[in-house]
Amino acid sequence: MSSPVETGQLRMGNNMKNGLKFAAYRKALETKAEEVRRSMSAQKAAQVVSRLDVPSDEGDLSQQHHEEWIFLNRNTIDMKLLREISDALIRIDQGTYGVCLECEEPISAKRLEALPWARYCVTCQEQIAARAALGEPAGEFEEAGR
Repeated sequence: MSSPVETGQLRMGNNMKNGLKFAAYRKALETKAEEVRRSMSAQKAAQVVSRLDVPSDEGDLSQQHHEEWIFLNRNTIDMKLLREISDALIRIDQGTYGVCLECEEPISAKRLEALPWARYCVTCQEQIAARAALGEPAGEFEEAGR
């Protein structure tokens, strides 16, 4: 049987490991958020620069509308991703990061390394995707695939 001192040291060691691991995830999340923000700024600048003041014909107008549609869709996806990253950072602060919001089991380190803003374990994410494919209403916690 281990002594309380040994148990406490083990717990402290695990907390330090988790703290270091969470620091790495936090850094990855913050880096990704900055990358998305820069991308959004670059997209906006490119859209403004490429825009014709007065389209010369219907083809130019159609092209302009198509480019605006693409920009708005990308912007929507990027904003969703920024929200998911922000939510992941909040979960780190609250101590709930790395726990599936559906089944409350730990999310694998491999999944968190690939998708640090993941809300669900692979099993639950697959179940949610299957329900969505069947036309069932998707929850607000659907993940951006970026």
